[in-house]
Amino acid sequence: MPVSTARTYFTQALKLSHTQGDSLFMANVLSCMSLLATYDGNPSDAVALACRAQDAVRAAGEQPLVMSMLHLREAFAHAALRDAQACHQAVDRSRAEYERSRGHEAEAPDWVQYFDETKLLVDTGIAYARLGEPARAEPLIAEGLRRENTDQQRGRAFHAYWLASAQLQLGKLDEACTSAGLALDLAAAIDSPRVSSHVQELHRRMLPYAREAPVFAFEQRMREALG
Repeated sequence: MPVSTARTYFTQALKLSHTQGDSLFMANVLSCMSLLATYDGNPSDAVALACRAQDAVRAAGEQPLVMSMLHLREAFAHAALRDAQACHQAVDRSRAEYERSRGHEAEAPDWVQYFDETKLLVDTGIAYARLGEPARAEPLIAEGLRRENTDQQRGRAFHAYWLASAQLQLGKLDEACTSAGLALDLAAAIDSPRVSSHVQELHRRMLPYAREAPVFAFEQRMREALG
């Protein structure tokens, strides 16, 4: 779906939630808009949208699991802005809210039930990878991938890409190419152009190491998979 189309749908959903006075649904829509703004290269807007979502949740009452997820949305945006202090503070708030949510998960809306401890780990790792702190990111994303169900192919494909990105930042070419290969295989299995484009972007970042054996092998594998 084009970004402009998604933005139109989110705007309509936001108006509907406001009309119905549904603060939690409004927070969900604002959360999605924040993530879209981060991916679309508008991290300042993403921070503002995540904070608006948090305000909507506060108006609805105690929802620590939702707040935990929203603080990580905020952390993603701060990471894209390279604001390390704000990113770490948002991550700390996310962890604290997640701990508060333990034992009360059933009280959270259905749309946030996916946000479990595994997702907390891997999203924290992605925030650190975005921030340029790969040593912190790698073990968290790797552990998240280890815990995830194998049938969660779309999420695993995206997470494998971020693991490869962190490993490449660390200069771990063998590991990065292995993780990128996993992302490539999963992207092909689910026919995901988005993940495939991420893998191609990662390959471009590997070009300075094009003569290294693992990078050369990965390039051949990528050409066969993506044509």
